[in-house]
Amino acid sequence: MLYVKAPAKINLTLDVLYKRQDNFHEVEMIMTTVDLADRIGLEPRGDGLIKIISADRFVPDDERNFAYQAAQLLKDTYGIKEGVSIKIDKEIPIAAGLAGGSSDAAATLRGLNEMWNLNLSLDELAELGAKIGSDVSFCVYGGTALATGRGEKIQELPPPPTCWVVLAKPKIGVSTADVYGGLKLDGLEHPNTKQMVQAIENEDYELLCQSLGNVLESVTFKLHPEVVMIKEHMQRFGADAVLMSGSGPTVFGLVDTETRTTRIYNGLRGFCEEVYVVRLLGERNPLA
Repeated sequence: MLYVKAPAKINLTLDVLYKRQDNFHEVEMIMTTVDLADRIGLEPRGDGLIKIISADRFVPDDERNFAYQAAQLLKDTYGIKEGVSIKIDKEIPIAAGLAGGSSDAAATLRGLNEMWNLNLSLDELAELGAKIGSDVSFCVYGGTALATGRGEKIQELPPPPTCWVVLAKPKIGVSTADVYGGLKLDGLEHPNTKQMVQAIENEDYELLCQSLGNVLESVTFKLHPEVVMIKEHMQRFGADAVLMSGSGPTVFGLVDTETRTTRIYNGLRGFCEEVYVVRLLGERNPLA
């Protein structure tokens, strides 16, 4: 069996510029990968079928699954007769704003590229990934990037300054479609994307902390007050900067010393089951 790592992402910035004619939103966001990952196991099948295997009952085992869609896309595009069993060991929370499903799809693309000897570049895999979902292209590359368009246009950035990340997800799922549907584009406070790029390029941790911003917070906070509570607690427990990732509900805090992560972790564990302490990865994925 071939194993591929599928890391989670967080949004350092997420801005929505306008609604496009195709009903997608034009976005501008800076994403980076963190050391919390699903593990994808790929095993060839002689019967031509795609099978999803997961111990997590919330992981769909049919064509709704992004990893399934990734395998089907490669089979259809390149006339692959062989089948594959895709084993998904979940570590990334589901419907959390951490691109777990997108990262599983990206890892499947990278792994099957090797297993089926397709010899596709990361750029080619990312182009295919865009057909599955907006975050898949970024997840093919991993690392740190500025994403524009509907999220599929990727411009590589250097790794951000190293720090610790505390992630906390309340016991709710959030519908990305509902959050974007509730977004009012008038009067939005837009994050300073250029300043965030500058902070990353100059390895300026303080400026990075000052530059965090996510326009979707305003919608998710109204729908789910418990997300606001987690953000406020994280700030009170001493994180250097706190932001919701994606459409939520996961909130992350940046911390520059490991000792302070313990206090924040313990404080959050009092009322939130899913809390993780991880590092920023920052580096791009290998091909597989």
